[in-house]
Amino acid sequence: MKKPPGSLALVTRLAPEEAHPGPGGTSAASGGRTPLARRHWLLQQGGALVLWWSAHHAAHAASIVAVRVWPAADYTRVTIESDQALAARHFMTDNPPRLVVDIDQLELSPTLREIVGKVQPDDPYIAGVRVGQNQPRLVRLVVDLKQNVQPQQFTLVPVAAYGHRLVFDLYPLQERDPLLEMVREKDRADRRAEQAVRDSLGELIGRVDPPASAPRETAPAPRAPAPRPGPEPRPSAQALRKVERLTIVAIDPGHGGEDPGAIGPSGLKEKDVVLAVALRLRDKLNALPGLRAMLTRDDDFFVPLYDRVRKARRVQADLFISLHADAFMTPKARGASVFALSSGAATSAAARWMADKENNADLVGGVNQRGMKDAQLLRTMLEMSTAAQIRDSLAVGDEVLRRIGRVGQLHKSKVEQAGFAVLKAPDIPSILVETAFISNPQEEALLRSARYQERLVDALVSGVRRYFAKNPPRARQRVL
Repeated sequence: MKKPPGSLALVTRLAPEEAHPGPGGTSAASGGRTPLARRHWLLQQGGALVLWWSAHHAAHAASIVAVRVWPAADYTRVTIESDQALAARHFMTDNPPRLVVDIDQLELSPTLREIVGKVQPDDPYIAGVRVGQNQPRLVRLVVDLKQNVQPQQFTLVPVAAYGHRLVFDLYPLQERDPLLEMVREKDRADRRAEQAVRDSLGELIGRVDPPASAPRETAPAPRAPAPRPGPEPRPSAQALRKVERLTIVAIDPGHGGEDPGAIGPSGLKEKDVVLAVALRLRDKLNALPGLRAMLTRDDDFFVPLYDRVRKARRVQADLFISLHADAFMTPKARGASVFALSSGAATSAAARWMADKENNADLVGGVNQRGMKDAQLLRTMLEMSTAAQIRDSLAVGDEVLRRIGRVGQLHKSKVEQAGFAVLKAPDIPSILVETAFISNPQEEALLRSARYQERLVDALVSGVRRYFAKNPPRARQRVL
């Protein structure tokens, strides 16, 4: 029977005597050879089999396609991409902390060695990586850590442009509290402003009333020892009260890390341009009295869809804005759009297509399905989006769309609705802004332009201010 390609069936050659059975259908090999000759023949066949198996196994061993390291304050991701699925196991060591990873049935390659140079000096978790052939067919990675971590290991099947991926996410032992960080940053900003006022006042007094004579030189006083760095103090009660009165806007730059999003004709990536716009928008909103902005990601790393919503709810945001620059099936599509959530069907086929595409971001970016228990509970809760949330989302979307229309062309003249996963916070008005079609060459050039980004951000800020002027956020006591 003919074996299918790639079959692992073991085939040995027959001796001439075995190919032609003797009388009665028995092989002549058993009686036609001396024991020594038969042993010699078996050894030859065994050696041939070993050589065949070695060649076959080497031909089908996994090859490393790429290695990537994505550092961020939230967590660091290490990705090993290969043409076949990899089997690995890991364990932790202490003093100093290390993550040790053993990958089976793999030979050390130049591509895998590149992981050593992928670690950045400012990575908050990884100090360095060493890699070597620990045993035949077993590669060992030793990740030297800057602090103890909670590693999560999982694999991803091929999707989009990626092959098989072996992923390690290194999380801190204690998750960052974004609201506490916002309070601390507000406290530091107030202290800096007060110090700047005192410095300016002192300089003014010095100009108006200079000293009568220069002071006599005296021996310098001995320097006090520098204080040792310790844990950052809790923010003052005054700072907390100020944050309670703040209006907080959560800004969500789409995609990131393993998920580049859409890519323009000249190679501009959606994840990069929307992050640039988000950083500009954060700075503009933070400069307004009574407003504070929080980013779901402030660097190039992947954030699952459910986690983007969770981050906004953790700071008890008053508004959620997700930024994108999508591509369409034809490069002729152009114009900005604003979307709100739909409680039923999408308002257009294009809106439904975009929502489905954005909701698949987790497949490309890579989510650890084994760690999704809390996420599933959150998603169930998010399905209970309220009519009030959708009504408020349409109101802020209309304000933003009007101002964006003064910057460039609109794809649709009204706010569209579809089932975007990131818009499903039941208690936060949420909109998704498609800044332009990155698949359109002219609009890709606009998105790359700092001037267009600045005008777009000004339009977004104006729309946000108009919405809050008409719809002041309800008073709330934010609890740390």
